[in-house]
Amino acid sequence: MTAHPKQTRYDGADTAFADLHHADEPLLLPNAWDCASARALAGQGYRAVATTSLGVAAAAGLPDGEAATREETLRLAFALGSEPFLVSVDAEGGFSEDPDEVAQFARELYAVGVAGINLEDGLGPADRHAAKIAAVKEAVPGLFVNARTDTHWLGDGDVTDTFARLDAYQQAGADGLFVPGLTDLRQIATLVRRVHAPLNVLYSPDGPSVLHLAEAGVRRISLGSLLYRRALGAALEAAAEIRAGRTPTGPTPSYEDVARQVAP
Repeated sequence: MTAHPKQTRYDGADTAFADLHHADEPLLLPNAWDCASARALAGQGYRAVATTSLGVAAAAGLPDGEAATREETLRLAFALGSEPFLVSVDAEGGFSEDPDEVAQFARELYAVGVAGINLEDGLGPADRHAAKIAAVKEAVPGLFVNARTDTHWLGDGDVTDTFARLDAYQQAGADGLFVPGLTDLRQIATLVRRVHAPLNVLYSPDGPSVLHLAEAGVRRISLGSLLYRRALGAALEAAAEIRAGRTPTGPTPSYEDVARQVAP
C-alpha cells in the first residue's frame, strides 16, 4: 500500500510536536490502536496521540515486533494524519534493516501528516540503528524521531550500554530518546543529566508516578500498550459479569458515540 498526501502540512507542523517535549510539564502521550481510540483520546484534550504496535498488531492478528504490520501501521497513519491532533507512529524497528527502506517508510508517514516516529533497536547493533535514524532525518528532517533502546526492556539494563546507545542515537540526529522498562528514579535522573535530547520513559502502574517522573526531568511519558490491554481486560470483565447474571459497571460509550468517532 502506498499512501498519498491527504493535506497540506500546516505552518509549524515541523515544530509543534517537538515543542510539546519542551513545555512546562512533560508530554503525557496516550497510545491508540485504531481510529476510534485515537479520536476519543484526542477528544479528552490530548494534543498528541501515538499508536501502539502491540495494539495494531493484535487487532490485525499479527505478531508484534516482527516487522509484520507495515501496511496496517501505514493504513492507520493514513487515516489519522489529517486529524487536528498530532500523531506519532510506533514503527517498531522501521519494518526493515535497510536504512533507505526505513527512510522511505518515514517519507510516507510524513506525507500523510504524521508528526513523529518511534524506532526501536530491539537490542540489535547500535550502529545499524543509528544509521536508520540518520537516514530518516536526512530524508524528512521535520519528522520527530524518538529513538528507543531496549536495554531495560529486553536486556539486563546495563547502564553503560544504555548510555552508549543513547549517545550514538542522539549523535545520529534523534530528537528524543526512549528507554522503556526503566523505572528507577535515580537512574532516570542520571540519564536526564547525561543526554541532550528529551528523555522518554514508559509509564508503569507499578513504577513512579507522573509527578515523580516530571520531577526527575523526564520530558515524555508514554502509555504504550497499557490502554489497549486495559480495554481488553474491561471487555473480558464485562462479559464475565453478564455471564454471571450481573450488570457490568464502568463507563460505556454509546453506539452513537463510537459511530461518531469513525464517521467520515
